[in-house]
Amino acid sequence: MKPIKQSVSLPMFRKREPDQKALIHLVRELGFDGIELWGRKPDFEAIAGAAREAGLEICAMVATSTPLNDPALHEKAQQEIDLAIRLAADHGVANLICFSGPRREGAGDPEGVEAIATAFRRVAPLAEERGVTLLLELLNSKVDHPGYQADHTPFGVAVCQRVASPRVRLLYDIYHMQIMEGDLIRTLTENLPYIGHFHTAGNPGRHEPDASQEINYRAIAAALHTLDYDGYVGHEFSPCGDFRTALREAKAIFDREL
Repeated sequence: MKPIKQSVSLPMFRKREPDQKALIHLVRELGFDGIELWGRKPDFEAIAGAAREAGLEICAMVATSTPLNDPALHEKAQQEIDLAIRLAADHGVANLICFSGPRREGAGDPEGVEAIATAFRRVAPLAEERGVTLLLELLNSKVDHPGYQADHTPFGVAVCQRVASPRVRLLYDIYHMQIMEGDLIRTLTENLPYIGHFHTAGNPGRHEPDASQEINYRAIAAALHTLDYDGYVGHEFSPCGDFRTALREAKAIFDREL
């Protein structure tokens, strides 16, 4: 059974190690396969170069924060996503993250699904051509992102089904979906064809995925191994203790060593 690829979301750990190049090399020393970014920063070229030097893939970054559920913003979103797709393809970035946006007054979930699907259909051909996957991130609307529309797995799956592109999938954030719906293993098992990436964090508090919180990450890791999941699991938590130890232990969970 092949190991699960794992990545580290750099912005979550920049306060602990401000030197980004040192942080990238630490991620490599700990045995991770990739890094994630929250957007294209002015120093993107330097980050990409440091990642290549360390033998790491930039496996995910934010393509746009423009809400996809607002048809009035689709032209703007398309311009931003098209630019991000080309940049990602040039630098070997596998996945680009997009967001639904908040619920719009007078537009329910069916309208939201259709609006987001329409936005993705505008950019899916270029994503398919350039080999980049677009991810709709599922976030909780209960604690961290009040009003966010793509806050349940069925909503995201409905979007993917309407777009019907192999390059439009979901970012299943385990922390967020524990808050919103629980039943994590059954849900991810039944919907794995629509999931292109995972994020980890403990609940409550979004801290390290250890025994101090309610999510059983060992069971989730075992399920993903059994399912032969071939995407990335990205660690996007805020550690309470030593961040090096937290990352080492999080990796060991998905390596089935803990």
